Amino acid sequence: MTDQHANTTRLLRGLALASAVLVGGCASTNPALFGSGASVTASDPTRLTQSGFLTNYARLAPVPWTEGVQCWRQPDLDAKKFDKVLIARMRVSLKPGQQQGIDPTDLKTLTDYFHDSMTKALKPRMQVVEKPGPGVLGLRIALTNLVPTDVTRSVTGTVIPYAFVAEAGSGVATGRPAGSTPYLGETGMEMQLIDTANGAILAECRDTQIGRKYAADLDSGAAGAAQTWASGYVNSFQSWSYARNAFDKWSALTAERLAALRGVAPSR
Repeated sequence: MTDQHANTTRLLRGLALASAVLVGGCASTNPALFGSGASVTASDPTRLTQSGFLTNYARLAPVPWTEGVQCWRQPDLDAKKFDKVLIARMRVSLKPGQQQGIDPTDLKTLTDYFHDSMTKALKPRMQVVEKPGPGVLGLRIALTNLVPTDVTRSVTGTVIPYAFVAEAGSGVATGRPAGSTPYLGETGMEMQLIDTANGAILAECRDTQIGRKYAADLDSGAAGAAQTWASGYVNSFQSWSYARNAFDKWSALTAERLAALRGVAPSR
């Protein structure tokens, strides 16, 4: 069985599981169908960006602790000496041709959301501060190739009878993550960690997350698959929902990775 066939089979099984649960209860009245949305976006290594924000893209490489992300860090990095973190003001760049029709206030709302999400994820393990200095880790982030979901196309694909069947398989057929469609939102992220006491660059990472309208987490059983599927489906009718899901995923991942490097026990 080819990888493409296997992915398509998993997707269709997920849709079947989701449908079985959805039949038993309307999505609008069943809160169990909606969760954190961690599987609603997927990493797409073919869309990693090179905006110029990072210092050396050639040394970035896939990491063993998560799928899709590329990173580099100083071999002698001693993360234990940092117990505070400063989240710098985030930069945003839109995908070429996306500038028209994008409300600047939306971009501020998104960066504010990401900043708050990162703060909440880090606070249980590190003090979030506003000034640089000894023991303060600087977190610099650039959002790259930010693309909103084309809500009109999402609605059109939904109202056409049986269109979802073609949509559901379009991601795999075009080399995109399973469950994604060409009109869904995406966002790249380039991150840099610095020692704010001397400006030394400690680590750099990048990732690109793509929205998934038909996403199913098969490892969590029928209810979990339905929950993921419903979250992805609902998000496909909002311009920036996938971006917020990606921000939450990156925030959690950053907090977990820094805790591991510092030898700090996971938060409860």
